[in-house]
Amino acid sequence: MWSAPARIGAAVVVAAVLTSCGGGGGGGTGEPEGRAAAEVCGGFAGDAATAAALQAVLGGERFEDDTSRAERALGRLRDDAAAPWADSYRPQPVKYCGLAPAEGGPKDLRIEVGAVGKGPYLGPSLAPSVTSYASGIEAFSSSGVGHVYFSCRLKAPAHEIVVETTVRGPAGVPDTDLEQRTRLITVANAAARDVAAALGCADTGLADGVPGKART
Repeated sequence: MWSAPARIGAAVVVAAVLTSCGGGGGGGTGEPEGRAAAEVCGGFAGDAATAAALQAVLGGERFEDDTSRAERALGRLRDDAAAPWADSYRPQPVKYCGLAPAEGGPKDLRIEVGAVGKGPYLGPSLAPSVTSYASGIEAFSSSGVGHVYFSCRLKAPAHEIVVETTVRGPAGVPDTDLEQRTRLITVANAAARDVAAALGCADTGLADGVPGKART
């Protein structure tokens, strides 16, 4: 038979073990923070190549996308395709997706979409500082910003528009990081394909997976 002090001591030990295993905030049994790449922004990064690019850009495997506005962005594009354009009309891009690592930190990523006029979109002064890729009408990226342009043919009475998909990556990445350029254009291209599918665009010319470099 245990004495009262011995029984109290044993109870304290058991309670301590249970607390360390199951609670106290930050235990290992809770749900992971954030969302997987395939779940954010409507699932545009569901394929392995885009998920890997997104993870490499933001330095993690789980993300927050609380600032994403996909439906608002798609609604603006539909309106732009239905309305006649005056020569002075310049639609403003709308945020499609906003991502940050679930564990926090200074990194973030923003994807914007908008209707634009006829190209070309890559001017001669910018060309030496970016890498061009084969997707859509034009696609090019620096180590901080990537752009994909594609033609969207919608059903009448809507008219054809050109959609610009822009991804803005974390600041501070060296311009010499050519791999970052491919990561950003992979993310931008996947988002462009997602937008095209949602709008029902035909004959976009958008690449599958990772866009290859454009021939010069």
